[in-house]
Amino acid sequence: MILKDRTPSNSTDPKIKAGVNQELNVAFYLRRTFKDMLDVYVFNDLKFEHNDEVAQIDHLILYPQGFILIESKSIAGEVSINKHDEWSRSYRGQWVGMPSPIQQVDMQIDILKAVLQSKDTELLPKLLGMQEGFGGRVWSGICAISSNAIINREHTNKIIEKRLIKSEFIGQKTAEIMKISKKGKSTVSLFSVDSRPKFNSKSMQKIAQYLLDSDLSKNKVSLLDEASNTSSNSSGIIKLTCKSCSNLEGLKPRSGRYGYFFKCPDCNVNTPLKNNCSQCGSANTRVSKRKEVFSLSCIECLRTYKYI
Repeated sequence: MILKDRTPSNSTDPKIKAGVNQELNVAFYLRRTFKDMLDVYVFNDLKFEHNDEVAQIDHLILYPQGFILIESKSIAGEVSINKHDEWSRSYRGQWVGMPSPIQQVDMQIDILKAVLQSKDTELLPKLLGMQEGFGGRVWSGICAISSNAIINREHTNKIIEKRLIKSEFIGQKTAEIMKISKKGKSTVSLFSVDSRPKFNSKSMQKIAQYLLDSDLSKNKVSLLDEASNTSSNSSGIIKLTCKSCSNLEGLKPRSGRYGYFFKCPDCNVNTPLKNNCSQCGSANTRVSKRKEVFSLSCIECLRTYKYI
C-alpha cells in the first residue's frame, strides 16, 4: 500500500532534477512491488525533526516486523568504497569524495527511532502488563543507486556491500529483508520459528497515521485521503482503441520485440500500449503485465492505469 508518493519537482537544476528522477524511479519500483500488499506501507519523501536534528527520508517501508529506510543516490558515473568505508564518485572524468549514504541512512534511523520511541505509549499496546516498544523491532537501512551507475566493489566491506543496491532491484531486496515473496507470502521455512515481534494491524494504522501527521515536508497527506487516492490511481482505465480505424472490438494485447501492442482485427494495424500519461502528460511511462492484466505506470506522477 502506497501512503505517500514522491512529488515531481519543477526545478531546472540538472543535479536536483537527476536526484528527483532517481527518487521517482525507486518510488516506481516500490509501488510496483508493494501496491497490492495491505500490510506493507510505503512512504516517499518524509521529513522529521527530533531534538534539533532533522531526518530527510527518501523512502520508508513500514511492515509488521519493522522498518526499512532507503536513501536514493543519483550517480551517473562510477562509485567506489574503499576498505575504510570512504566513498568517492567519478564526476566529469575526475574522482571526488562524497558523504556515505549508509551513514546518512543510519542517522535517519536513529532520529526516526527516537521520534517513535517518544510516542510508544500512544502508538503501541501493553502486552501482559508490559509496554511494547520500538527498540526490539527490525530496523534496516539501504542505499539505492542509479541503475546506470558502475559500482566498484573490489575493496568494499561485505556488510556495506549488502546494503548497496541498484534501483531496479530495490523491490527484490526489500522483500528479502522482510522475508516475504513477491506475492507477500512469508519465506520463513515451515521448520523454522520466526521470532521477530510483530505490530498488530491497529498499531500499524496508528504508526502510519502518526508518520503522516508528523511529516514536515510540504506535500502532507492524510491516511484516509492517500489510501483513497491510491485506489483511484490504481484503478484508472485506458480503453483499447485502434490508432488507425478507432475500432474497439476484438482487440487483444500481445508482446513483441518492440514491447506490448495489440493488432486490430479489422485493419491489421498494430497499436503500441505505451502512451503518455493522461494525468501529467509525461512520456516517461512503462507498460507492465500481471497475469492477463496490462497496465501503464507513469514515472513522473506515479499514476497507474489498467487497459481494458
